[in-house]
Amino acid sequence: MRIGVLGAGIVGVTTAYELARSGHEVTVFERRDSVAAETSYANAGVVAPGYVTPWAAPGMPWKVMSQLLNKRAPVRLAGVSALREWRWMWRWWRACNTATHVANRSAMQRMAHFSQRRLQLLTLELGLNYEQSQGYMVLLRDQKAVDQAQTGLALLRELDVHHELLDAARCRVLEPGLSPETPLTAAISLPQDGVGNCRQFAHLLRQQAQALGVRYEFGASVTSLKAAARPHLTLANGSNHEFDAVVVCAGVQANRVLQGIGLRLPLAPVYGYSVTAPLRGDRGHDDLGPRSAVMDERYKVAISRLGSRVRVAGSAELGGQPGTMSAAPLQTLYRVLNDWFPGATRNSQAQVWKGARPMLPDGPPVVGESGAPGVWLNLGHGSSGWALACGCALALAERISGRQAPLDMARLGRERLQA
Repeated sequence: MRIGVLGAGIVGVTTAYELARSGHEVTVFERRDSVAAETSYANAGVVAPGYVTPWAAPGMPWKVMSQLLNKRAPVRLAGVSALREWRWMWRWWRACNTATHVANRSAMQRMAHFSQRRLQLLTLELGLNYEQSQGYMVLLRDQKAVDQAQTGLALLRELDVHHELLDAARCRVLEPGLSPETPLTAAISLPQDGVGNCRQFAHLLRQQAQALGVRYEFGASVTSLKAAARPHLTLANGSNHEFDAVVVCAGVQANRVLQGIGLRLPLAPVYGYSVTAPLRGDRGHDDLGPRSAVMDERYKVAISRLGSRVRVAGSAELGGQPGTMSAAPLQTLYRVLNDWFPGATRNSQAQVWKGARPMLPDGPPVVGESGAPGVWLNLGHGSSGWALACGCALALAERISGRQAPLDMARLGRERLQA
């Protein structure tokens, strides 16, 4: 089939590759001038399936409300501008019940584990090097954090995720750069999880996809999507394109395109921040930094090693503006980096980034039919796009090719959002 893919973030790139690998003729339309130029550009890079979970969870509304005045809070409302997302927040609040959370969490974690296996297989088969490393630790500063982690530990056991609760001494053996001055009681070690440069992976997979015949049209903004007998695209330059199928992977821009088929999804941009800085010294003298990746459980901030650089990432800001950097989340990132790896990076050379993560109120992405002939959806992955992309792409490619998906996709359909 001739298939058009809208969007070339990590979700669009993996989708195009899997469709081409299945024998389809694929064209990707991307409004930017490169792949992974927006939300996939500078994310944390962590791939940890056991920690992929819906933001909509029992108790979360109270946690968010109780920290509204805390500048270091992991979840922030960007002033009165957040009010424009009140419908999204209402749907999120309604999804914060146990039954919905358990069902959605199960669906996301099944996909995350499947996606991790697919990522590992692609890495080996294609010989990809994207600054990946193995090992992930969740740092617990005090005994209260250890006590609160027991629910998560029980879930890891239930999912049969290989993990270990380590004392502080053992943590510092695995990550010798951790500052001895910052209190540390314990950490959850996940040795089979890890980190990798999402943007670099996207560029490498783009090359592999092009070798299979995939065409990339950059600077191509889609202004109209129609679906009668077959999907029909119109670009900003006035050109028209007809396909046997179209897959919408357009992130927060999706509704602008989907209005042409009478569909609107409850998508909201939830902004994340990151700071990427080079390690001090050369490659032989950079032991002050992390060996792989750690996450500060108190602030929900990840610190990742990407080659000779360190990336610190976190925050979930609702209602912000794409071109406006808020001081508070950036200050938190620098503070957490300094707490755990003081003096490890050249902060004067740091790259600061803010990206809009397309999130649906109940948590899981939408992967499947749109309801319009030939139009498919793969979007709304939120902060888990890197962790879910490879699995969602393969599962959707199988369905578009007329084959059964390799895992249960029931909770990933658009129908749950229209109920």
